[in-house]
Amino acid sequence: MFELLAYERFRDTPSVRFFDITVETSNARDLVIHTGPATSPPNDPASGAWQFYLHPHQEDNLLAASGGRTFYLVNLAWEKPFHIVRLESGGDILRIPPGTFHRSVSDPDGSVVLNQAVREQGVSLVNEFRVYNSARIPALMDATTITAPKPCLHGVEPALQAA
Repeated sequence: MFELLAYERFRDTPSVRFFDITVETSNARDLVIHTGPATSPPNDPASGAWQFYLHPHQEDNLLAASGGRTFYLVNLAWEKPFHIVRLESGGDILRIPPGTFHRSVSDPDGSVVLNQAVREQGVSLVNEFRVYNSARIPALMDATTITAPKPCLHGVEPALQAA
């Protein structure tokens, strides 16, 4: 299942805080900048269906460096497959295991997220960053529709469920 990881603040000076945000096993760094209220990946333009990423050979370790972002996680192997997790700047690191469908929505003013990924050796970025359309995957669509059990919320107000 996903995890929320704390990290350590190791020094404060006037108007400055220093943190050790190291993810020990990370072997890749991605910086993802949303300049406004972006959804990644965007909904399917033809049907409006939600689209997701899924990394078969990569663990994500996501830290909101600026702004906030809400993540929608679906893993059909979990007891409760649908979770909505809020990341705030200065909050926890969200660890998403391989094989988990995920998408995110930024705050109206955007966000900056650092991913300290753990990629298996020889991984193909083309294969890792494929987009999956929920309209073409019945089990994924079923897990996220209005008739499915309500998602588990983590740091999210109940009104944000239907983003």
